[in-house]
Parts: sequence; C-alpha cells; structure tokens
Amino acid sequence: MKNIIRKLAVAICMLLILAPFFQPWSYAEDVYTDNVVIVLDCSGSMREPMYNTDIMKLNAAKSALKDVLKQVQETTHIGLLQFSAGNTSKEWLYPLGVKKDVEFMNAIDTPKPGGNTPLGKYMKIGADRLLQEREKQHGYGSYRLLVVTDGESTESPCPVDSYTQDIISRGIIIDAVGINMDRAHTLATKVHSYRSANNPGSLKKALAEVFAEVGSVKNDATGKEVFELIAPLPSEVAAAMLQALSASGNHPVGEKPKPKQEPQAQAGQDAQQVQSGATASQDHSAALLMWVIIGVVVIALLALLAKLTE
Repeated sequence: MKNIIRKLAVAICMLLILAPFFQPWSYAEDVYTDNVVIVLDCSGSMREPMYNTDIMKLNAAKSALKDVLKQVQETTHIGLLQFSAGNTSKEWLYPLGVKKDVEFMNAIDTPKPGGNTPLGKYMKIGADRLLQEREKQHGYGSYRLLVVTDGESTESPCPVDSYTQDIISRGIIIDAVGINMDRAHTLATKVHSYRSANNPGSLKKALAEVFAEVGSVKNDATGKEVFELIAPLPSEVAAAMLQALSASGNHPVGEKPKPKQEPQAQAGQDAQQVQSGATASQDHSAALLMWVIIGVVVIALLALLAKLTE
C-alpha cells in the first residue's frame, strides 16, 4: 500500500511541477465559409410592375429572394444591402453574417421603392465588406457580390466600370440579375455571370442559379482553376484581373493600399511588445510559485496518509 502511495505521490508531484510550463492551448478551427452580399436596387423604378403582371418589381425580388434563401445552407453568410429605399435610411438591412431565416425575412420586407440608382457606390460598399470579412477569415472562404437591379447607374461620373474591374481583380465573384430591362445591363459584359429576368418565375430561377453556384468554386483556386474562372470575361478585363492578382489585397475598393508603418511607429510597437512580454513573464513566475506551493501541500498530505496506513 505504501509503495502505491509513494508512486502516486511522485506522479502528482511531476504533474504539478511540469504543469506551469505548458501554455494554455487555444485554437480557432478553420472553417471554409461562403459569403454573399446582395445589393438590392430599391430605386423608384422598382415600383413598376413586371412585364405582363401587376406584381411590383421590388416585391417580386423580395419574394424570389425569400424562396431561394430558404434553401441556402445556414452556414452560408448572407448580407443584404439596399440603396434608395424611400422609407428607410438603413443601408444594411441584414448585416453580413450567419443566415437566420426569421431575421432575414423581416429585413427583406422592410424597403419600399424610393430614389435614384447609385449602383457604383453600393457595389463598393458591398465589396469592401466582403474584403473585410476575407481578411478576418484569412481568405479561407468564397466571396460573392450579387447585384439585383432594373437599371443603369445614375451617378455622374459613373464609377461602375472602374469599381467592377477592381472588385473582380481582388478575387470577388460578381453576379448580376437585370430585371425587366429592354437591353442587357452594362454589367452583362463585365461580371462573372449575368441573367435577365422579365417575370417573377425567371427572376426566382436566376437567383436560384446564382446560389446553386455558391460554394462550388473556392477562392483559393490556382493555376488552371483561376483561368477557368476568368475565361468568360472580356479579354481586357481578364488581362487586368491576371495583372492584379499578385497585388490583390483587402484594402477598400478604388483606393490604394495603405503604406507600411514607419520605422518609428514600428519601434514603438516593439517596445510595447517587450513591455507586454515582461508582464507576461511576471505573471508566469507567480503562477509557477503557486503551483509549487500546491505541490508541497499535496505531497505533505500524501505523506501523512502513508503514515496513517502503516
């Protein structure tokens, strides 16, 4: 019996001595996440009915998005960004994040048709948010901008062309759906996919096709996969995309990357890190002392127990 207790005492002692030297192990599991930002046109023209129906274009878009997104996996992150609604100044009706059906359905019911079509501005806002999320996710995910509109930008000068090229060059996929348009939207020849929708059924089908592709292409594709992605694009856009891939970053669309920190600022950070390291070292020493005291107490109790069992 005494031998067993002695061995147990030695084992506990070793554990108590070694325990302080093991740092707590924490990790964030890498989960591949599909991210989709929907840019929804709520301009005044969305009040008009779809061809051969009495259904308002905006209502048809809301209904189609509801039906399609019910089928989308809950792991997909969805953001709903509107522009020009006449009854709310809230741009992000549903901030980019995990899809929650009840909250999303309530959000999409909110907007009513209002003003003009500042399409370029809101494509940038949506893409910037995707870039922020990509930085947070360390690029481990897919990033998609879905534009649902019934008209061309009313901005002057119009930034749609330059923003579109920049967004694509960052590896963000752009899909566009044109509602009740007499001719294809300007985006039709500039984005990864363009679909026309002239009735509620074709609108739902177009959106369903877009979301069916979500998750089918990973943004970390290289080589042949990258060329397959850009193959449908016009040659000048594809060339610009290839040229920019090596410099692709997560800085805001239409802006230059921020310059690296000056040496002085870096030195200040280094000093702060040294100070933090010293504090951490002091905390570790205190923890070590505590474990030693606990070890001594436990060994004393085991020794007492051994005497009592003689």
